[in-house]
Amino acid sequence: IIRRHNKQNFHSTINADKLLITSLTQNNIVPPTERNIFKRNHYIHIPYSIMTIKVTRSISSFGVSPEDESKRDEFMVIAPPTVPKSIADMWESLAPDVRAALISSELKSDNGMIKQRLGNSSTPTVSRASSSVSFMDQNSSLGSSKEGDVEVRRETCPVSGAEVTLTPLERAPENVFAFTKTHLDEKSEVVKTSAATVTTTTKVVSTSRGWRNIFSLPISYDVNMVAHGTLFDTVNSQLLDATGVHPEGYNTRFAVVDAEVDVLYGDKIKDYFKVKGIELTTCVINGGEADKRQQAVDTILDDLCAYKLRRREPFLAIGGGCVLDIAGMAACLYRRGVPFVRVPTTLLAIVDASVGVKNGIDYCCCVTDETYKNRVGSFYAPSACLLDPAFIASQDARNISNGFGEILKLALVRSSDLFDLLEAHGAALVETRFEDESLKQSGVSSRIIDASIQIMLEELGPNLWETKLDRCVDYGHTFSKLLEMVPGADIMHGEAVNVDGFFCIVISYLRGYIGMDTVNRIFNCMKSLNLPTNSTDLHLELAWQSCQDAIEHRHGEQRIPLITEIGESVCVSDITEEELTRALDLMTKFDH
Repeated sequence: IIRRHNKQNFHSTINADKLLITSLTQNNIVPPTERNIFKRNHYIHIPYSIMTIKVTRSISSFGVSPEDESKRDEFMVIAPPTVPKSIADMWESLAPDVRAALISSELKSDNGMIKQRLGNSSTPTVSRASSSVSFMDQNSSLGSSKEGDVEVRRETCPVSGAEVTLTPLERAPENVFAFTKTHLDEKSEVVKTSAATVTTTTKVVSTSRGWRNIFSLPISYDVNMVAHGTLFDTVNSQLLDATGVHPEGYNTRFAVVDAEVDVLYGDKIKDYFKVKGIELTTCVINGGEADKRQQAVDTILDDLCAYKLRRREPFLAIGGGCVLDIAGMAACLYRRGVPFVRVPTTLLAIVDASVGVKNGIDYCCCVTDETYKNRVGSFYAPSACLLDPAFIASQDARNISNGFGEILKLALVRSSDLFDLLEAHGAALVETRFEDESLKQSGVSSRIIDASIQIMLEELGPNLWETKLDRCVDYGHTFSKLLEMVPGADIMHGEAVNVDGFFCIVISYLRGYIGMDTVNRIFNCMKSLNLPTNSTDLHLELAWQSCQDAIEHRHGEQRIPLITEIGESVCVSDITEEELTRALDLMTKFDH
């Protein structure tokens, strides 16, 4: 290879989207008698004297310095005035694939030259070009290194494969980093002709820059078990303490209260704060599924504005799962987030809605004219949870069975010991509303509640934002969503979860995961808890639509949990319409 002309004349930084190398190469290696084109030693050799022109380009418009701004347009074209016309004509006469092959062959050989030339420049564009070259360096390593007193991080983007260099900023070195991203895209094309085979390799190196902000949310909240029946006892300061520390003389508090809870405990709640010299302002809302709408959130927001809640002042949310979801949504929105304290008053809320960080409302879509369960919501943790199991006794038998729907779900996917407790004592707990003295004395009642809460926290804690979508706690939450949203359906959340759960038990049986003895054992336990195991609304159309919704909600896969034995589960994504049809047919064989 004989290089001629001064390459300095052909190196320039221009506004475009590729990095190529300007050089002039005259090649006279192959004897003129050879008419073929062939590849040897990473170079394309052709007969006669041929030259190669390549141009340096950068990716971003800010690569042009202010003084060169007026020259932007002329930078956009390749017109080096110092190239002799005869050479330029010769270059243009080559076939496009030959030119591409010549360009790619020179990339590797000129890497060192680019690094030296571009590394000495101070313009933003050139510094990015230098990073581009280092990306192609086979000896470069990922991790961190020190450049002076600054520790520079290096990583590879898992999506694009780009090399990312992160440099901490002086005033926020733990949180804010300036970055450069360098991406190499290489494509090869093979063209076969009667005379030869030509391999064309195109390499495009693109660079970008920006800043990354890193901040870990300090998520920490206590789930407090309150001594049975003492939450509103004036001797117990837990409820007041949960509302935060305030300046002396600040003697007001705010609470969102379920309408039914207000009837049963409203006076007791106000008296508790009155004795402590606190004026309590309450916002009373209905706590049914039909009330879980934006209007309820707006009601709370209006009252918070009227009350003038302070930025760091926690408010109380006292009620069942729907009220806690609505109040959590309002807390997330008001002033972009204020603290709130959950006080669950139902068995279902105690073991489910109160312990996680999810809040949400059902959404009525004007376009599809459909209502979607929990379609609008947030991940927003409470500042604390106060659990008093004495509230359970104020519920009727159906609501207590409803709560057992979620407890049994946890037993099926995580704990055979919990299932044994439910199988042996569940019916008595439903009948006595958790007030059976022998079960209280033996600790069975508290063991069931404690185990349920602990299992839920163990599953949610490492995955609060649901970055992992294969979740065993989604058991019973695939088909139940649409069952609950059927217009006029008389089914509660825990009941729908159980119908869904038994349907999945049948699918597990059909797949050979469990035997019929296990199916019958689970079925009998469900019936002892007075939980429904089937619904007239569970038909093929609804079941298949539920699978499609699961694919949308769980990012492209069904991820439907199925049990493989009591206490163990697996997520599957290959349930078919034919399989659903067989399961629905088998469901009819049971005495629901």
